[in-house]
Amino acid sequence: MVQATRPPAAEMGAGWPAQIPDAQWSIYRRVLDEMRSADVPVAFGGAFALATYTGDLRNTKDFDLYVLPGDRDAAVAAMTRAGLMDYYERAPYDRSWIYRGMQDDTIVDAIWAMANLRTLVDRDWLSMGPEVELRDRRVRAIPPEELIWSKLYVLQRERSDWPDVLNLLDALGNRLDWPRLLERVGPDRPLVAGVLSVFGWLAPARAAEIPAWVWDETGARRGEPLRNAALAQARADLLDSRPWFRGAIRE
Repeated sequence: MVQATRPPAAEMGAGWPAQIPDAQWSIYRRVLDEMRSADVPVAFGGAFALATYTGDLRNTKDFDLYVLPGDRDAAVAAMTRAGLMDYYERAPYDRSWIYRGMQDDTIVDAIWAMANLRTLVDRDWLSMGPEVELRDRRVRAIPPEELIWSKLYVLQRERSDWPDVLNLLDALGNRLDWPRLLERVGPDRPLVAGVLSVFGWLAPARAAEIPAWVWDETGARRGEPLRNAALAQARADLLDSRPWFRGAIRE
């Protein structure tokens, strides 16, 4: 089970951090500096991690910072010193896994567990991703395996993160640490099989680059090769007619 090498960290995140608006970045930078002063290790996830691995930024006006469960009080204190208020006052939220700080319309989330409480954040979340140059600060992203793992469970009536997972598979499918991802997912492997089967139908040429043993072990269905790029685009349009899948034009 040999894994291909990922691109150098310098290539990940190139370009997109410049798109972060200055007003938002000044808030994010203050939080990062306060976290560092408090010796709270962090790694970023969310839309910024997705942009790190796909190159496409969807600015959601929030910054997801993952912290260890034991550091959550220190993280909240650091965000308070940075001038953020508890978002709970505007909209109550589940505090068992997240603290949401806000200033103006900008939000910073300190996250120490999955929203479904399937797992707590551990040191792999904070140490195994690439370091990225975010404007004038170097910050580590959570690993793509953890990013996919957490997004697999967001399959709700109001929101689904599977489009993000499909774009991550398109960007990094054959460079993921598949043994580690499957170990992380554990008994929830049918979710991996499901999204892989959709990916195999949507982008069979890219899906074919994922190691054969992954398909065999998960039981996912590989798609048949498409005749032309127009058919690939048509399949993406069946799911959403707005531009959303980065791989359609290459298929």
